[in-house]
Amino acid sequence: MRDKIISKAIDLFLKLGFKSVSMNDIAYEMQISKKTIYKYFDSKELLISESTKSIHNAVHENIKKIISKNCNAIEENFEIIKMFKEMFKMANSSPVYQLKKHYPNIFNALLSIEVYECKKVFEQNIEKGIQQELYRKDFSIEHYVSFYYTLIFSINENTSSEKELNKLELEVLEYHTRAMATEKGIIELKRQIQFSNDCRIS
Repeated sequence: MRDKIISKAIDLFLKLGFKSVSMNDIAYEMQISKKTIYKYFDSKELLISESTKSIHNAVHENIKKIISKNCNAIEENFEIIKMFKEMFKMANSSPVYQLKKHYPNIFNALLSIEVYECKKVFEQNIEKGIQQELYRKDFSIEHYVSFYYTLIFSINENTSSEKELNKLELEVLEYHTRAMATEKGIIELKRQIQFSNDCRIS
C-alpha cells in the first residue's frame, strides 16, 4: 500500500503541483481513507519527500539504461534530455521550481543527493566524448562539469513552465556541447539538433 500511495501521489503532484494536491485528494483518487495514508506518512511533507526520492531513483535508473545503450556521448546527452521531457510531460510547472518555492527543505535535501549523481554522469559523458574524439582534450573536465551543472540547475530552479524549461535545457545542452566539441563533434551536434527539431514537428 505504501508504494501505491507514493505512485498515486507522484501522478497527482506532477499533474497538479506539489502545493495544490492535498492528502484528501490522494485518498479520494485511491478510494481509501485519509487515515490509511497517515498510517504510512504522518505528514504531506513526508509524502512529498518520499515521492521526490522515488522520482530521483526512477530518473537515474533511466539514465543508466540510456548509458548502457552505448550511444555516442552527444547522442547520449540528447537522449537524457528527451527522457526528462517524457517523464515530466504531464507537468505544467517544473517540479524542481515548485519544490524550491514551496518546500525549500525538501528541495535542499534532494539537491544534496543530485549534486553527486549528476556530476558523476556529466563527468563520465565528457570522458566518453573525448575518447570518441567528439570533445576536445584541452580543457578542465571538472570546470566544464561544474559549468553545465550550474546552468542546468539554475534554469530548473528558476523556470516555472515545464514547456519553457524543455526549450532552455536543449539550448543549454547545445551551448555546453559547442564549448567542448571538435569538428567531428559539431557535425554530430548538428545531426542531433536536426533530429530533435524533426521530432518536435512530427
